Parts: sequence; C-alpha cells; structure tokens
Amino acid sequence: MSISKSALTYVGITLVAIIVSFLLFRFIAPPPPKEVSFASGSTGGAYAQTALEYQAFFAEEDVTLNVVNTTGSGDNLDLLRTGNVQAAIVQGGATLPEDENELQSLGTVFYEPLWVFFRDGADVMNIDDLDLRNFSNMRIAAGSETSGTRLLADRMLAENEVDATLVPLSGEAGAQALLAGEVDVLMAVSGPSAPFVSQLLADPDIAVLSFPRALAYERRTPYLKRVIFPEGGLDLADNLPSDPIELIAPVAEIIVREDLHPAIQALLIEAMVDQHRGGTLLSEPGVFPSPNRTNLPLSEEAARYYEKGPSFLRSMFPFGVANFLERAWVLAIPLLTLVFPLVKAAPPLYRWRTRRKIYIWYKDLRTLEDRGRAAHTIQERDNVIHELQALQAEVGNVEVPESYTDELYRLRSHILFVSQLMQRLNDN
Repeated sequence: MSISKSALTYVGITLVAIIVSFLLFRFIAPPPPKEVSFASGSTGGAYAQTALEYQAFFAEEDVTLNVVNTTGSGDNLDLLRTGNVQAAIVQGGATLPEDENELQSLGTVFYEPLWVFFRDGADVMNIDDLDLRNFSNMRIAAGSETSGTRLLADRMLAENEVDATLVPLSGEAGAQALLAGEVDVLMAVSGPSAPFVSQLLADPDIAVLSFPRALAYERRTPYLKRVIFPEGGLDLADNLPSDPIELIAPVAEIIVREDLHPAIQALLIEAMVDQHRGGTLLSEPGVFPSPNRTNLPLSEEAARYYEKGPSFLRSMFPFGVANFLERAWVLAIPLLTLVFPLVKAAPPLYRWRTRRKIYIWYKDLRTLEDRGRAAHTIQERDNVIHELQALQAEVGNVEVPESYTDELYRLRSHILFVSQLMQRLNDN
C-alpha cells in the first residue's frame, strides 16, 4: 500500500508535467502547418516551374505546398500583403518600403535577365552604341501592368527619360508581336531557356541589346546585377548567340509573411538550396541561394540558416521528426524548471501527508484527556474510557508505510497511557 501511495504522488506530478507540456506545445511552440500557399507566376514560366519544384520537395516531407499561378510579381505581392498566400517568388525591385512591416526575405535564388529585342531595321542609332535612350517614341512590349517586367521597364525607361508607348505584352506573345511588326521593341524578364529567347536570337531580322552601361545599372540599383550571357550559351553547334551579351538581371527573391512558421521557412530554404545551388549559364555553382541583393530584410530563420546551415537535428532526421525534437528541446528548460521543484518537493510532501494521518488523532486524544480530568463522576470518566477504546480501535486500522509504524505505535501507546490515567482517576 505504501508503494501505491508514493506512486500516486509521482503520478500527480507526471500528469501536471503532461498538461503543462501540452499547453506549452500548443501555445508557445505550436507545430508548423501541414499546408502552405505559394504564389508563383504565369503557367509555363520560370517562376511557375520553380514553384512546382518546391512543391515536389515539400511533398517528400509530407507538407503540401499549394501553388497559386498569377500574372507576375505585382499579383504575388498583393496576395502576400492580404495574407492569401504565405510565400511567393518575386522579382527584385518589386517591393515597397512599407512591405518591411509584414514581409521578410528568405534570400535570392537566380538571376533573371532583362532581354531587350528590337527589329534590326528599327530607326535607331548605330547598333554598337545602342542603349535604352535610343528607344524613345517607339512601341515597346513591356508586359502587363502587374508584371515584374513592367515594373522594371517603367523604372529603367524613366531613368533614361525615354518617352515610349508601352504595350501590355511580353514573353511569347510579345515575341510574336515583334516578329509581326506590331511593336518595335520587346522588353522581357525571362530565363534564357524560354523558347522565345532562342527563337528571337536565331532570327536574322531581330537584334538584341547588349547593355553598354550594365555596370552603372548594377552600382546604382542594389537588386540589379550585370551578367554576361556567353557566346554559344544556347547552342554550341549553331553558336547561338554569336557574341557574348551583356545583360542586366534582377534577382528573383523568395518572400514570406513574417508570421510564417520558422520550420516552414527553413524547409523553403532547403528547397531553395536543393534547386538552385547547382548554378546556371548566368551564375556559378554555389552562388544561390544567397542572402545578398534582397529587397527586404532577411527573416531571423533565414539569417541563422545562411550563417550556420541546417540545424543538427534536421541534418540527422526527416523534417517532421526534427521539428518535433527541436520544439521539445525549446520546451525542455522551462519544463524542467517546473518539474524539478515538484519532484524535489514530493518526498517532504509525502512525509507530511503520512505523518498527518497519525498526528491528526492527537487533537482528539487531548480533548478526551481534558474531559476525563474535568469529569465529576465515575460514569463521565467511564464514557471517556469507552471513547478512548474506540479511538484505539480506529487508529489500529490506519495504514502507513513500515517506516512510519514507530510513530503510529507511539500514538497507540499514548492512547493507552491516557486510558490508564482515566482508570487510576476512577480508582482514587
């Protein structure tokens, strides 16, 4: 019986620890969501393809990444601001200063160059001296108003004081309009693998702008990078392009809402590393993902990741297991702080409760002794003796651990002593 009584104390402590752990897990270290929404871009584009690659990576870790196709960076940012998605891929330079209040960056993932194609017979200066300044009063296909291409085109044309008619076409549609003579110039932010890029580079009637002042753009604008597209980069056999092309490239950036769970942020960065560390025609291996040239401040999780890499637990276990252990570790210290005093207090509490079962009878014993001493008749004292005998029987049924039986028997001897005292008083 003594073992069960002691066990009850520790069972109580265990229950308290479990309840506290549940509350801490639920409210202080909540689990990451199993489903996240990610804004990408137009179907078939580089952003959409990147999002699908992330989606596959997430699926391997039993997390659902819902890809939301959009018209471009402007839409992506609107969805982020309203909370309709938790993460998105956004073109460099598309954010606003006030976005820092609720959005954060996980880093940049690849260069996406600005291609400027024009008809070779267009009314421009010598092609060797050509720059954006030469495209005034022309029809320029520069993407829809919410696209990253339009945002970049507006800024660059304004900086060069170019007054032109902007047509809301880009990509494949813009290329076809250029070939048909419906526009004079095509500005498109796109990866070199886009079919329209190789199509236009191979067309003898179409020329591509090699930016002579690319370095100036890079130095003046943090999110732009001067890149060289190599000769023969698209086709070595046909030597396409036939010369190196100096381009301006904004960096694509992964942006999240600041309240996105840190574990999901880390998983996104892992997907970024998995997909972009290998390098491209425009960047060497290991350049991306990168904490540099971001439009928004890095999140705490991203800054930690770029400094220290994945956590030790994540490098050893799958995402779900590692996250559980990391959350448990975060709670270990406060939980131990709570449980240790309880465990330390358990033995004294148990001793007090056991002794209390014995000492509580002394109040009754003292009351009976006082009544017996104050009794005026033998009958009154005999009644006290009978009550003492009943008390002795009741105490005899009390169960305590063997280590406390000496105190129990001491109580019983005291009851016997008072009974004998009452008997002597009657005899006198």
